[in-house]
Amino acid sequence: MSLTDILNTHRATLCQALAEEESERATALLSELRSADIAEILGAVLSEDEEPSRTLALMEYLPLERRASVLGHLPGDTQRVLAEAMSDERLLLTLEEMGSDERADLFNLLDEDRRQRLLRRMARRERQELKRLASYEEGTAGAIMTTDYVAIPSGMTVSQAMMRVRQTAPDAETVYQLYIIDGHGRLAGTLSLRQLMVAPPGEQIDELMIRDVIHTSVDELQEEVARIVARYDLLALPVVDGDERLVGIVTHDDAMDVVESEATEDFHKGMSIGTLEGGVSRVPLWSLYRKRVTWLVLLVFANLFSGAGIAYFEETIAAQVALVFFLPLLIGSGGNAGAQAATLMVRGMATGDVGIKDWGKLMGREMLVAGSLGLTMALAVAPIGVMRGGEALALVVAMSMVTIVLFGSLLGMCLPFLLDHLGWDPATASAPLVTTLIDASGVLIYFGIATTILGT
Repeated sequence: MSLTDILNTHRATLCQALAEEESERATALLSELRSADIAEILGAVLSEDEEPSRTLALMEYLPLERRASVLGHLPGDTQRVLAEAMSDERLLLTLEEMGSDERADLFNLLDEDRRQRLLRRMARRERQELKRLASYEEGTAGAIMTTDYVAIPSGMTVSQAMMRVRQTAPDAETVYQLYIIDGHGRLAGTLSLRQLMVAPPGEQIDELMIRDVIHTSVDELQEEVARIVARYDLLALPVVDGDERLVGIVTHDDAMDVVESEATEDFHKGMSIGTLEGGVSRVPLWSLYRKRVTWLVLLVFANLFSGAGIAYFEETIAAQVALVFFLPLLIGSGGNAGAQAATLMVRGMATGDVGIKDWGKLMGREMLVAGSLGLTMALAVAPIGVMRGGEALALVVAMSMVTIVLFGSLLGMCLPFLLDHLGWDPATASAPLVTTLIDASGVLIYFGIATTILGT
C-alpha cells in the first residue's frame, strides 16, 4: 500500500471518529502520525469542505505545540484559511508555539487589522522580533531565516558554553552548529556541538572555534542562499546584517524548501504559466484560467506569422504539394531542439553553472552539437523525401532540417541570456515561446530553401 493510500485510510478513520465524537480514538491515531502527514490529511479534509470547521475540529485533538508544528507544514493558502477561522486568542497561542520563521510567514498572510490586534496582545520582546522578521523583503535571506539558534558569547570556557547550550537548546531549531558572537553581537566564529562535547571543560571556546565562517547577508536572494547551503553541505547558514551582527540562520530544510519552490516556479514559467499560490489541486478554477490564458492568447497571435509565411509561399506549395507533408516534421524538430537548448541554459543559469560571460564559449559548443544533431536528423528523413518527391525534394528537406535545427538550438540557447540581460526571468524562454518563434522562422526557412532549389 502506498503512502497516499495509507493517509487516505487515516483520513477516513479520523473523519469517522470526529463524526461519532470518539475523541480518544482520534487523539490516539493523531499521536501516531508525523506532523507532515497530519498536515497532508488536514489539507485533504479542507479541500473537501467549503468551511474549515471540520479541519479545525480535528486540530483541537492535537496538543498546542503539535498543532503549531502541523500548521507550519501546511501551504500558505491553507494556513491563511485556517488562521482566519481561528479566534484571536487561539491564533495567538498557536503563533507563540511556532518557530520564528514560520510565525513571521503566517503573520504576513493575515490582513492588517488582524496583525495589529495580535501585536497589541503580544509581549514587547516577541512583538519587536515578529515585526522585524515580517519586515524583510520576500525572497531574501531575512524572509526565510529563523532566530531560534544557539549563540555563545566569546570568552567563555567549554563548561560555560555547555551550560549556555543547555539553557537555549529547548527553543533552538538546531543545536548541532553553535555560533560565537562578540560583545557587539557580531559573528566571530562557529563550532559544532561535537567539538564542544569532546573538548576539555576549562578550554576557551575562542581557541576552538572556526573563525572563517561562511555566512550571508539579510538582503541576499533566497536562491543564492540555497545554493550556498547546497554547495558547502551546511546544516545551517548564519545571516548577518549590515554591521556584521548575527541576526538569524537559514536551516538546511528551509533552504531545500526554497529549492523546491524555485524549481516549481521555473517549471511553471517555462510552460508560460504564472506563479500558482498552492498546489494545482487547490487553486481556484478562475485563478488557474487567469494564470494560463495570457501567454496562450499572445502566442496565438504570434502563430499568425507562421500562417503569413505559408500564405506568402502559396505558389511554391501549389507547385510542390509534397512539401506540406514535411512541414510539421521540420518545424516540430526545430521547436524540440530549441526547447532542449533553452531548458539546458535556464537550468544552468539557475544553478550558477553558466553565466553571461560563458555565452561565446557556449555558442561555439551549441553550433557543433546542433549541427551534428541536424545532420543526423537530415540523414534520417532524406530517404522519405526521395520516396515522396525525388532527390530534389530530399535535398530541400535535408538542408531545411539542418538549418532549422541549428537555428532553433541557437535561438533557444541565446534567448535566456537576452531575457536575463533585459531584467526578465530567463525561465520565460522555455518551450512555448521558443517553439512559437521557431514555428514562424521555420516556415520561412523551409519554403525559402524550397523556392531556391526547386525554382518554383
